[in-house]
Amino acid sequence: MTEDDEAVAAAVEGELALLGPEVRSSRRRVDALLHPQFREFGASGRIWDRASIMAVMESAEPGGPPIVASGMRGVRLAPDLVHLTFDTDAGGRRARRSSLWRRTGQGWRLYFHQGTPCEAREGHEAREGHEGEERDG
Repeated sequence: MTEDDEAVAAAVEGELALLGPEVRSSRRRVDALLHPQFREFGASGRIWDRASIMAVMESAEPGGPPIVASGMRGVRLAPDLVHLTFDTDAGGRRARRSSLWRRTGQGWRLYFHQGTPCEAREGHEAREGHEGEERDG
């Protein structure tokens, strides 16, 4: 496995962990995965900072619909930066997602995330054929 592959694998592992209910409900685990300067442009249009997203995750009711990720792809943009793109489905609420993961002294942490509502994988196959293009998250 190359250094680029290892960086992408670490970011994918962190992203999938953040989608799981056992991590989302643990302030300690979310804290370990979010960069101190974390920002998110949510699928709702709301802008989130680290403190507000952690508060929402803490207060979320367990047992909500699972978040299923598909089509996850990653590319290492710089030695300390990985870009991931993927789709999610949470009980019929679908979104295209884009995340930037930065390597810190504490490991890879989510620096920026954006979610854009979408229809069920509309146009997904057409974009996959263009290797040089990144999908909108």
